[in-house]
Amino acid sequence: MKEEIRSKYEAVIGLEVHAQMLTKSKAYSNDVNEFGAHPNNNISAITLGHPGTLPKMNKKTIEYAIKLGLALGCDIARDQYFARKNYFYPDLPKGYQITQDKTPICTGGFVHIKLEEGTEKTIGITRIHMEEDAGKSIHDVDIYDTLVDLNRAGVPLLEIVSEPDLRSSQEAYYYLTEIRKLVRYLDICDGNMEEGSMRCDANISVRLVGAPEFGTKVEVKNMNSIRNVQRAIEFEIIRQIEELENGGTLSQETRSFDALKGITISMRSKEAANDYRYFPEPDLLPLVIDEGQINAIHAEMPALPRELFLKYTKEYGLSEYDAYILTDTKSIANYYETLLLHTKNYKSAANWLMGDVKSYLNQYGVEIDAFPIPADRMAELIALIDAGKVSTSIASQKIFPEMLVNLTDAPLQIAETLNLIQDSSEDGISTFIQEVIASNPSEIERYKNGEKQLMGFLMGQLMKVSKGKADPKVANELLRKSLENL
Repeated sequence: MKEEIRSKYEAVIGLEVHAQMLTKSKAYSNDVNEFGAHPNNNISAITLGHPGTLPKMNKKTIEYAIKLGLALGCDIARDQYFARKNYFYPDLPKGYQITQDKTPICTGGFVHIKLEEGTEKTIGITRIHMEEDAGKSIHDVDIYDTLVDLNRAGVPLLEIVSEPDLRSSQEAYYYLTEIRKLVRYLDICDGNMEEGSMRCDANISVRLVGAPEFGTKVEVKNMNSIRNVQRAIEFEIIRQIEELENGGTLSQETRSFDALKGITISMRSKEAANDYRYFPEPDLLPLVIDEGQINAIHAEMPALPRELFLKYTKEYGLSEYDAYILTDTKSIANYYETLLLHTKNYKSAANWLMGDVKSYLNQYGVEIDAFPIPADRMAELIALIDAGKVSTSIASQKIFPEMLVNLTDAPLQIAETLNLIQDSSEDGISTFIQEVIASNPSEIERYKNGEKQLMGFLMGQLMKVSKGKADPKVANELLRKSLENL
């Protein structure tokens, strides 16, 4: 599409994120909430909606919803009622979904996203409500029939509905990344979109730039990766603009995204809210939340990504890039926080974590929880460098690899055993300098004739002769003085 046509229009995007909660049991029964079990194994009469069965509220879902609401700056509703959302699918045994309609547990709130140009944008949250998931229809196992697995039926969900504040597929990508990071920090959802534990519906419309009214909204359902959400939005924006430019009209509808072809496909005309026939859930008592409960949950909240990011950049003087890497996952941030209990060299600690440690994790395909060196031992290695006993290169090339296999000895013991302790004495380093001068007469002559850039070469020779044991700072100063006195 030509840029002059595309630039005439503005996209308006709102996202609905469905996050499965990491509870041991389902939302309204004691059936196991577990991914990967044999089909139709985690079910009971309650999950199957048998007559006479009654739901019972899972208290953990309330706690998780409040956690997320507090993290997003939402208002927490004190009095809540549950509703039945009626619709029929083969994987919805009861014929209705228990949800929240008029009284969502969280309203308001916001998410901060960082844009490519470095500016920050705030995306509003309309509501967060608790509900249960439906089962899963499987279309690609049997060539004749659709199979139904009801293990997912009744799994607790949090639906996070954003305001229509997003204006591009890239902004949607950043927003989803922040939401996934947040639910993982709070330990309320694993965020694994490929397993369906976090799914996204996108509401997309376009309008002429400056137009006060929104365009006709189209909903793209059930996308299972952040990248696919971005692709679907981008396709839909172009499709809608082309339709309008060709004199057509858009209809409010629900579409699906074909990830292989990269296109959206019409499924049905969009249902209105009254099509679902919401009415109060008669089998669940009203939910009342008091201030003490909210305060108790707030007191147990972990440090969140944005809070840590600001601390690392404002207090510790790290770059924004370093801070983003360190706060990308909760486990990395926790390791860094533990490391800082034993060292105040914030930058060196960050460099080790983002460098050698991250390389090890990538090489072996493991998370930081499986990293064999505890944070206090890594701090000892940093202290060894800070004290001038070993160089950073020797620590990285010799001591760190040994620490990965020798989990009993301290870094200092390893350095002493391998004869790696730096020589900071002037006498010892002067001996190395004399050897370098004697072995490189032509380079010394060129240096004396003004080729001062040879200082780097000669310094490299000195470190080679000393086998890396010469203190670089002391050696550089002594070498420079020796050359000037020739």
